[in-house]
Amino acid sequence: MNSFNFCKKVSVVVLALALTLSVTACGKTNQNSEKKNIKVGFLAGPYSDQFKRAVQPILEKKGYKVEIVEFSNAVQPNSSLTDGSIDANVFQHIGYLKGINEKDKSDIVELIKVPTAPLGIYSNKFKKLSELKEGAQVSLSSDASNLARSLVLLQQAGLIKIKPDIDPLKATEKDITENPKKIKIVPLDAPQLPRSLADVDYSIITGNHVIAAGMKLSDSLLLEDPPAIYQIILAVRGADKDKPFAKDLAEAYKSKEFRTFVENDEKAKGFSKPDYWK
Repeated sequence: MNSFNFCKKVSVVVLALALTLSVTACGKTNQNSEKKNIKVGFLAGPYSDQFKRAVQPILEKKGYKVEIVEFSNAVQPNSSLTDGSIDANVFQHIGYLKGINEKDKSDIVELIKVPTAPLGIYSNKFKKLSELKEGAQVSLSSDASNLARSLVLLQQAGLIKIKPDIDPLKATEKDITENPKKIKIVPLDAPQLPRSLADVDYSIITGNHVIAAGMKLSDSLLLEDPPAIYQIILAVRGADKDKPFAKDLAEAYKSKEFRTFVENDEKAKGFSKPDYWK
């Protein structure tokens, strides 16, 4: 082999090696960039507001570029998480998510529970539940899990009884065994419940819709102490649950800074605390 051919072959090898290193470096750069750009979905209301004011700044200090995506109905946050349009969402409890995963064959998982605005009973016509009259109309959420949750709250208030062996996540109007006041149940889409107060006697409303409507949790005639199955969760795709961005999201929610914010924010009065803050 003459010296010219030898030098040519060496140049080709060096060039190929340089290209390989360059491609690898670019790949790592893109991967790192993707990990630092995250989209989090919400329904408009207190969970989006809290994230924007107190969680997002913590993530941005860690170098994340964060985009908040607000949806108009409860179907979109999970469908968008499944198709990759967003990276996480905060709007639902685990009971609702289980129903979605079963129905859609999706793989969305809970990372942690977050401070939760509880379900409550409200009225524009009466100041006490004891004033409830026979045949009173009570509006509540029409989605299966929150309808069941509302029936459980009515039972806790001593107004109805439901079958003792029924799964509290699946109770329906057909499971009411005693209704001495002959209460008329009025199922509605959850966002419509605050407006329904003008027409019905009482309404059972989830806390996020109460706050989104400009009402206060303290206006409730009865607030639930939400069990774990009804506490709002931070959710991600199952494949992402161990990724750094998911862990950083969870740590931001668990942080001392966010806890201090919630405990001192006027809008968060009445929120239940997750176990890791107790």
